[in-house]
Amino acid sequence: MEFTREIYWNVGHGALTLVPMYLLALAAVAIMVRAFLQRRVVYRQGRSLDRLDRIGERVGEMLGAVLSQKKVLRVAWPGLFHALFFWGFLLLVIGTTLVFIQADFTDPLFGLVFLKGSFYAWFSLVLDLAGLVAIIMLGGLFVRRYVMRPEGLTTGPDDALMHGLLFIILVTGFVIEGARMAVTELGTPLAAWSPVGLLFAKSLAGIGEEDLRSLHKLLWWLHLLLAVGFIVSIPYTKFRHIFTTSANYLFADRGPKGKLVTLDLEDEESEKFGATVVADLSWKDIFDADACTLCKRCQDRCPAWSTAKPLSPMKLVNQIGEVAFGKPDSDLIDTIGRDVLWACTTCRACQEICPAAIEHVPKIIEMRRSLVLMEGEFPGDEVMTAMEQTEVNGNPLGSGYAARGDWAEGLDVEIIGSGGEVDILYFVGCYASFDKRNIAVARSFVKLCRAAGIRVGILGKEEKCCGEPMRKMGNEYLYQTLAVENIEKIDASGAAKVVTSCPHCYNTLTKDYRDLGLAIEVESYTVFLERLISSGRLKINGADFSCTYHDSCYLGRHNDIYEAPRALIRAAGGRIVEMEKNRSEAFCCSAGGGRILAEENIGERISVKRVRMAVATGAPQLLSNCPFCLTMFEDGVKGADADGSLKPKDIAEVLADCLPEGRS
Repeated sequence: MEFTREIYWNVGHGALTLVPMYLLALAAVAIMVRAFLQRRVVYRQGRSLDRLDRIGERVGEMLGAVLSQKKVLRVAWPGLFHALFFWGFLLLVIGTTLVFIQADFTDPLFGLVFLKGSFYAWFSLVLDLAGLVAIIMLGGLFVRRYVMRPEGLTTGPDDALMHGLLFIILVTGFVIEGARMAVTELGTPLAAWSPVGLLFAKSLAGIGEEDLRSLHKLLWWLHLLLAVGFIVSIPYTKFRHIFTTSANYLFADRGPKGKLVTLDLEDEESEKFGATVVADLSWKDIFDADACTLCKRCQDRCPAWSTAKPLSPMKLVNQIGEVAFGKPDSDLIDTIGRDVLWACTTCRACQEICPAAIEHVPKIIEMRRSLVLMEGEFPGDEVMTAMEQTEVNGNPLGSGYAARGDWAEGLDVEIIGSGGEVDILYFVGCYASFDKRNIAVARSFVKLCRAAGIRVGILGKEEKCCGEPMRKMGNEYLYQTLAVENIEKIDASGAAKVVTSCPHCYNTLTKDYRDLGLAIEVESYTVFLERLISSGRLKINGADFSCTYHDSCYLGRHNDIYEAPRALIRAAGGRIVEMEKNRSEAFCCSAGGGRILAEENIGERISVKRVRMAVATGAPQLLSNCPFCLTMFEDGVKGADADGSLKPKDIAEVLADCLPEGRS
């Protein structure tokens, strides 16, 4: 016998079946589309934003992300359960679609039957196993949500509907298959190719054929109605993430990671800057709320939330959605809360882990811009003081601008403009210029460059703060003022390359300054030094030592530079004992988002929590690549009572200590 089956067995392949079936399906799709179009009206309250450029790349990215479930799988067990359920359910949808294509189109119109022979046998096996996997994974997700109950996981009526409806659809599908097989396939070679259906068939074999046919027909129509109900429910429940989350990958920001929109501060038609109501946000910001699945991954990764601060990225995104769909004229800042907005360190941990391509940080920055530019409001007097000091002296530390190059005294460093030639322009940054602890890092970097025969130039007193802390605090005006001055000086220097030892400077110069005209190549000192060592130009005498390494947020998550710093540590002879959270999942030091300027008065200090992670490795040194991180860790070891057991150092200092005698 040839392997195949009668597709509309027992229910009939006539108008009495097809007409109501397709009318129900079309009605369900129409209701779903209409509901999404109604939601689209809400999305369009936001300002316009082009997220359909390079459409081919976007479609490819969306399909790759959705089909691979790669971001879902970043959280081990829940991610695996969801991915396996998704793949199983997707195969069932594809298989069901192929069945209807053959039965209602290719066979009656062209006489083409492809569900037969060995292909049909494998087709049956794959779909049976897919359905079984989907049921098991759904059960695992049910146990996690309703039995294990992870802290912070939001559970509501939607979740009960999702689990219950999907479970009934899957199980009735197997019972329908079992009833059919009990009448038509038991005892045939084909039955073995549907192992799950065969189990159901055997359990139903004691029922008479007439009763089996009645049961089959009843469940067939019930299964259809459940499927129709599923389609109708999509836009009204969390099921909508099937479309909104997928679409969010299509609409994702394809620019450089973490790059902010540069405001046109000279636009005379702009009556306000920043966001206070949903209309000030983009349509994508509102759409993000519909794409959110409340999985709480962003909340779990947020350093502010994990240290008892009020910021939950998940809650913030959904509050925007609640305002947009409920009271669109409500004040967003009052709804969300100022302490929530000021708590963010812009570390991007939320966006890095989010399986729905939601962009949390830009929303916070837009609301901060409104507070600062429109209200003149800061999280504390110390931040206002830092802003004023930066306006006067070009740095937030209160040091005189004329002393900005004093750190290089005694080193062979060229002050740009004095006539000497240089190979690189070293953009030093504020902390490495004025902070005693970080000056040692700048001097170490210059020593390494000189040992490699690299001629280093600096702007000296002409260099200003890159403006990144001010910008992330919402002070776009001060940021742009500083940026324009720095760009003029950098362009006038004639240097071919800028190197910086501050990831915040690096991120700002490589991304944000581009909007204001900077075109010169900018490189992190970690990448620059790693290339010098690997090429043999910089000689290092490695010494065996143990350490742990902290991935700074702005070198790591913002710029995906993870290997170069580790290569430098290995070149110095270091054995890295990784912390619990490392690389893209590294825990923040607390200084980003302009928080370096502000006191941390709510909850546990983030830097202390990170230091405790370092202490847990047993390593005696905590290495980093960022002046903000080093500053935070110097305080953090005291707060964690670890100042006698853990020494924070910058990678440049470790390398400089390994220079051959006479070259340092």
